[in-house]
Formats: sequence, C-alpha cells, structure tokens
Amino acid sequence: MTHDNQAEAETRVRSAMHQLLAGPVPDGLKCDVKSLCSLAGVPRATLYRTYPHLKAEFDRHRAVAQEAGQHSDPRLAQIERLKAEVATLRERLGKRNIEIDELQSFRAEALSRLAAQHDEIIALRRELTSTSETTVHVLPRR
Repeated sequence: MTHDNQAEAETRVRSAMHQLLAGPVPDGLKCDVKSLCSLAGVPRATLYRTYPHLKAEFDRHRAVAQEAGQHSDPRLAQIERLKAEVATLRERLGKRNIEIDELQSFRAEALSRLAAQHDEIIALRRELTSTSETTVHVLPRR
C-alpha cells in the first residue's frame, strides 16, 4: 500500500468512525468494528494490522459514549431500555409472589379458624339439645 492509499484509507476510517459514533447508524449496520470496516471499505485484517490506533480510538470513543449513556445505535438504546424494564418487572413479580404467599397463608389460617369455630358451634348445639342440664342458655328472641 502506498502512502497516499494509506492516508486515504485512514481518512475513510475516520469518516466512518465519526458517522457511526455521531449517529444515526445506517440501516443494516451496528456501532461495531465490522460495520466500521464495511462503511470505510477497509478489510478488518487491514484495520487490525495497519490501523490498530484507529481501532483503539474507535473502541475508546464508543466506550466513553456508552458510559455517558449516549447510544448512536438506537437498537442498543432500546436493548438497554428493555433490560431495565425487564429488571423492574422481575422485581414487581417477586413482590407479587411474596404477597400471594402471605395471602395464601392468611387464607389457610382463616379457614382453619372458621372450621374450629364451626365445630364449636355444632358441639354447643348438640349439648343444648341432648341434656336439660347445660351451661348453654338460649337467649330470648328480639
């Protein structure tokens, strides 16, 4: 490769880098090295061998942009948003499951108490009808 060809290729890589990082990313591409090479018209092997400083610069700028919350690729932003939404939904689901378990426990305890009270009422009615000497007194009707 001649010096002029190298300079031209470096210019294309820098231009493609700027386009990918500034956004929006062209359809069918991502904000990655493969798309950088495709957009610049430079083979990946050439980028890795001849322009490792440009690849490192691209990776650095991309990492800084991602840490700052900027996504030139709307798909990456959507993925991050959906991941956050899934985490929120999982947290809500966990809270709901705990609430359901508590309510089922309360229901079981309430049914047990109702059954015990019903058994006690039945026993008192039997005692009332079986003997004349009872500790149970019938209340007068209103």
